[in-house]
Amino acid sequence: QVQLAESGGGLLQAGGSLRLSCAASGRTFSRYVMGWFRQAPGKEREFVGAISGSGGRTSIADSVKGRFTISRDNVKNTVYLQKNSLKPEDTAVYYCAAGTRITPSLNGYDYWGQGTQVTVSS
Repeated sequence: QVQLAESGGGLLQAGGSLRLSCAASGRTFSRYVMGWFRQAPGKEREFVGAISGSGGRTSIADSVKGRFTISRDNVKNTVYLQKNSLKPEDTAVYYCAAGTRITPSLNGYDYWGQGTQVTVSS
């Protein structure tokens, strides 16, 4: 069982930067692929990116490639989502998730956090 808790959301202006964190419980954090997803109002939850257990491989959605990066610290049991050059369309609730393979599919992840709101004003 893995429990996830996101933090770092907030309100900021377009062009700004923000780093989200997701802290995980348990001693097997490094075994899990960690993913980030987001859900804007009235839209389906979409894949943002994912990182392998070792941190050696990442996958980033085309919509945010070049602006968002994912990293992890397996000592701190934390995964990060660094977001730069934010746009109003990045406004969403951001979720982290734990799974066993890097995939953009929601079904590939077994554990989810509660989400953190990010609002980008123009």
